[in-house]
Amino acid sequence: MTAGSPWFRAANLPSEEPESPQIPGPGPVAPAQPPYEAETAVYEPITAPEAYRPHQAAQGPQEPHGAPYEQPYAQSYETPYEQPYAAANATPSGAAANAAAYEESYEPVSEPAPDPETMALRTVEETAPPAGPLPGPGRAERRRAARRKGRGAAAEPEPAPEAPAVPLSRVEARRAARAAKDSVGVVLSRVVGELFITFGVVMLLFVTYQLWWTNVLAGQETDRAKEKIENSWTQEDDREPGAFEPGEGFAIMYIPKLDVVVPVAEGIDKTKVLDKGMVGHYAEGQLKTAMPADKQGNFAVAGHRNTHGEPFRYVNRLQPGDAIVVETRDAYYTYEMTSILPQTSPSNVSVIDPVPKGSGFTKPGRYITLTTCTPEFTSTYRMIVWGKLVDERPRDKGKPDALVG
Repeated sequence: MTAGSPWFRAANLPSEEPESPQIPGPGPVAPAQPPYEAETAVYEPITAPEAYRPHQAAQGPQEPHGAPYEQPYAQSYETPYEQPYAAANATPSGAAANAAAYEESYEPVSEPAPDPETMALRTVEETAPPAGPLPGPGRAERRRAARRKGRGAAAEPEPAPEAPAVPLSRVEARRAARAAKDSVGVVLSRVVGELFITFGVVMLLFVTYQLWWTNVLAGQETDRAKEKIENSWTQEDDREPGAFEPGEGFAIMYIPKLDVVVPVAEGIDKTKVLDKGMVGHYAEGQLKTAMPADKQGNFAVAGHRNTHGEPFRYVNRLQPGDAIVVETRDAYYTYEMTSILPQTSPSNVSVIDPVPKGSGFTKPGRYITLTTCTPEFTSTYRMIVWGKLVDERPRDKGKPDALVG
């Protein structure tokens, strides 16, 4: 079998390699044609093995069928076919030619530089988070996590990535700034709220001052007043009893049941007497009343029920027979509580008459009247407590039984 046999020529064999796909380019490119297509007409395929047997008998014993067949076949295939095929492929063709032609014909188009607003919008579009839910672990990742969990390992899903901060354009920034500004209603409500808070703080401080600090100050004032009164008793004084200046202390009142010890001053002036924690004696104009040393009359006094020492806060707890002692320079005067009027008008001055109306007294005597405001923490009405003198004891004979016991 020779390489020149017409039915065996490799140039007549059809190509088994598929044609490469063509990439469209800027112009038509003719596909490369194999050099052996012109001789296709002389190709005659072998249809029967008998055509090969006489030739094999003449040659004598040969190697297996594949060796004599493949050697000339390979030689004829490599020589007449690959040389023209390699020459034909020396020039770019197919996909390579199309790609080269496309690259040569491509001319980049230069775009004009965009304005800043367009760049800002493009930045917003590029950095905007994708629509829909954020991507989570895929199916394969979930399966691996399930297998790890089945083996006892703790499968913790990875946290979802946070959306990047989106820069705002100028228009959006202006809108956000306007939205961040407080409206007139919000500002007004804040101002009103701050005023109410300030008012509440001031009221709290005022209540604290009235209910606590005034008592502290009054306690200091009463201590000084008692000390001054006691010092005056040790000095010789030719002044007649009962001749005292307004606001001047001249006696000390004791209410043992209420544990009250309070100085008594001349007059009922609020600033000079009552607000200093002292008890004031009615001694001016139509409200003038008797002194304890008088042989007949009503010794009437007034005092605060709340704040400023509040000496008469619990006078409503007094019962008939409870002692009220008044100490002066010369003697102790002990009164016994007889009755109480829980409430009356501030204009009812008859309660401090020499024979007080409503007290139960029917004839002149030596009486005492305590007046204070009621209800507590108000000055709407007055509460009245009456008593009568039961003992007069000189100071040089010692304290009365009501103070000793």
